[in-house]
Amino acid sequence: MRAAMYYSNSDIRIEEMPVPSIAPGEMLIKVHACGICGSDVMEWYRIKTAPRVLGHEIAGEIVGVGTEVKGFEEGQRVFVTHHVPCNTCHYCDIGHHSTCDTLRSTNFHPGGFAEYLRVPAINVEHGTYLLPDEISYEEGTFIEPLGCVYRGQRLAGFRSGHTVLVLGSGISGMLHIALAKAQGAGLVIATDVSRFRLDLAKRMGADMVMDAKEDVAAHVREKNDGRGADLVITATGAKPALQQALDSVGRGGTILWFAPSDPDLLLPMPFNKMWKDEISTVTSYAACLEDILPVIDLLKEKRIPVKEMITHRLPLEEIEEGFRLVTEADESLKVVMEIHRGR
Repeated sequence: MRAAMYYSNSDIRIEEMPVPSIAPGEMLIKVHACGICGSDVMEWYRIKTAPRVLGHEIAGEIVGVGTEVKGFEEGQRVFVTHHVPCNTCHYCDIGHHSTCDTLRSTNFHPGGFAEYLRVPAINVEHGTYLLPDEISYEEGTFIEPLGCVYRGQRLAGFRSGHTVLVLGSGISGMLHIALAKAQGAGLVIATDVSRFRLDLAKRMGADMVMDAKEDVAAHVREKNDGRGADLVITATGAKPALQQALDSVGRGGTILWFAPSDPDLLLPMPFNKMWKDEISTVTSYAACLEDILPVIDLLKEKRIPVKEMITHRLPLEEIEEGFRLVTEADESLKVVMEIHRGR
């Protein structure tokens, strides 16, 4: 089979690999579509384990079922999550499944940028979901990233009527905008440095957009009756955006630190102001069962317009171009690799 072997962001080679064999509790998936995640192009992070096959936002078809697998059969359309928790440890018991050691060590093999992948038994049991007929393969690639977004807003205590500020209108920011509107946000404000993305943010439901280089905090208060935002979401790890979050959150509000930053970044915080104004901060990583099931329903009901977020659909042979598009973030938003196009 063909697989895209990652050596660096500018060196991804289509190589031949054996189709994975499966054990009795495992399954073999024919990958139809795989999205390029922003984390895939974080070269400082990915190059540490190169060469490897990346890709985790997948949707495909079951083409092999181990003898001990129950509840699945060949021909079924599925989404498979790459990281799954054990559901038995201390962290799972207290509701922080994404900090589970098992979740941080599980994965499928070799990766979503390959024609076929092996789903380990634990992922079969805890991370494989049937795709409803209403969800296409390319829409299915949004289940994992939208699940992460859903989890973030859930942990941050999002409520209908909230004023929400989304800092950064890349794909995660766009999903935050669309989800907040779908869940009844009163006012959604979005920022970015790209006019292309700001225009798309308005189409996704943002009530107000602004250049991230402006005085964001002042504009938020002007639009929001003198108050800061109830929920500020950092969908970029750029330090200026992190500072804008601290400046823009309102009394009693919450900052959701959603996107990672450079690994050595330190951010000073106005502790007394945060204490006096009862400002909460929340972090969020990954998605789990209680986030994925609602997301599948949202996509089935077409409440999140994910198809409009896809700017490029490419065959596997053009994956280097896909990585370039995501890295440069010019007039691209979501790049989906069509793994078996033309074959």
